[in-house]
Amino acid sequence: MSPAPDAPPNRDPQIRDAATIILVRRTGPVPQVLMGQRGNKAVFMPDKFVFPGGAVDPDDFALRGDVPALRETRERLAVDARPELVDALPRAAVRELWEETGLMLGRADPTAVAQDVPPSWRGFFEEGLVPNGAALRFVFRAITPPGRPRRFDARFFLADAGDISGRDDDFGNAGDELRHLQWLDLAAARDLSLPFITEVVLGEIEALLESGLVDRPVPFFHQTATGPCFKAI
Repeated sequence: MSPAPDAPPNRDPQIRDAATIILVRRTGPVPQVLMGQRGNKAVFMPDKFVFPGGAVDPDDFALRGDVPALRETRERLAVDARPELVDALPRAAVRELWEETGLMLGRADPTAVAQDVPPSWRGFFEEGLVPNGAALRFVFRAITPPGRPRRFDARFFLADAGDISGRDDDFGNAGDELRHLQWLDLAAARDLSLPFITEVVLGEIEALLESGLVDRPVPFFHQTATGPCFKAI
């Protein structure tokens, strides 16, 4: 994710669309989630443990072809959003996971041609893969409150580690944005230094897993003139 310039003093930064991916591994006795720690010099949430994710990139819009996804996911992504984000957000989630962890949430496609895709996607397509939007489930949305150095309208996606192409613990190609990448059970994750919204999302994920992943409304957290607000999508 390319850093955005900071806002001038006394002026809120532009809200950028973003995608975050919660990768869940359910092969052991308890579910685990993949998290990493942001650098101590990061402008946004330094030293915090977070899920992989970042801002939607122009290449995510430019990549051609629809992103097959669950009908409920597409319908909910379209609420209060530009139509082109319905495809760009899942692409961004897959790309950010790949860039930050080296893990590829893709499906094999013999027609994938790296030369025909935007630059940030070429390495992905060179593996004969295309982004697997059908593996993503839209589960949470949150807008960073005013007064922060960066603000994002972040959509959180849930995905199963079993849909990763290759090993889910091979971080050899991870970028340098997240340190200490690791699989954690939910109780261990809560003991880390987390942003407030990450704590809230962990609670939502725990409830989803305990329910057997039944379909349910997507919580939307944002700030209003009267204070924090939750609504359902």
